[in-house]
Amino acid sequence: MPRLPSTDLQYQNLLEKIKGISPEVEPVKVLKSRVYKILDSHILIRAASLGARNTYFYGINYITIEEVANLDNAFIVFICGSVEKCVVIPAEILFEQLPELSHDRNGEYKINLDEDGNIILKGRNNRFDSTSYVNAWNLFTDPPKVTKSSTSVEQSFHSILQGRLIEIGNIRGFQTFCPNKSKPFNGRLLSELATLKACPNLQFSDYDVLRQIDVLWFKERGSNLIPECGFEVEISTGTWSGVGRLASLYDYTNTKLYVVSDDVKKYGQVMGSFSDYQPRYKHVYTESLGE
Repeated sequence: MPRLPSTDLQYQNLLEKIKGISPEVEPVKVLKSRVYKILDSHILIRAASLGARNTYFYGINYITIEEVANLDNAFIVFICGSVEKCVVIPAEILFEQLPELSHDRNGEYKINLDEDGNIILKGRNNRFDSTSYVNAWNLFTDPPKVTKSSTSVEQSFHSILQGRLIEIGNIRGFQTFCPNKSKPFNGRLLSELATLKACPNLQFSDYDVLRQIDVLWFKERGSNLIPECGFEVEISTGTWSGVGRLASLYDYTNTKLYVVSDDVKKYGQVMGSFSDYQPRYKHVYTESLGE
């Protein structure tokens, strides 16, 4: 029996195969995982060889699946031993199956495929029939039609981070607000996740600026809402504007102000120009929201 290629070689062989479909295969640099853009689709690649139990095992973190599933026309390609057999499954469909898959305390999902390409779910002989996605390369050239307007990777990632911040705020018992009401996150609009449909009009803040802050957490104190935290997510936009919007909360001395980005150098340059403001602000890396 010929030796199966290593996972690294499987990756390389698959990328060469995809280049036969379209020579323009671009890595997505915003996300930390191996995601590529081909034509109008985005793909995450995972590789495995046939194991002792005649299954292919893949470990994928929840955060990775969530980020990919929120992209336009996103797919996860499971290489089953070699590029001659791959399961090309829409990321949204895999995301829907997560409650039926086991995972560890760190959110690492244990995905097993049988020899036919079916996803093995919890329970005896329980399978998700994914055989129709075996070698379904046509999905890249003819992806499902997107009824919404096309969204860039940066825009999608921005909405993902806003969605996580809203969910975290809700879990911690705060009232949450987000101005981007029509942006989706995990199949729901951000406006559906946020508990406040309108931004509170604070006495010591410019309302027109306040209501544009990416995410706000408020603490209930009697009939009043007191700003607890303000977050500005900076993916492709300049840090200056986010710092400026957060400054509308400066007179609320107990309010924590956060800039979420991966460009700590740019953040340092901006804050260096506002030395008086610097103690009030804190920088947060994007991956910290996933943790």
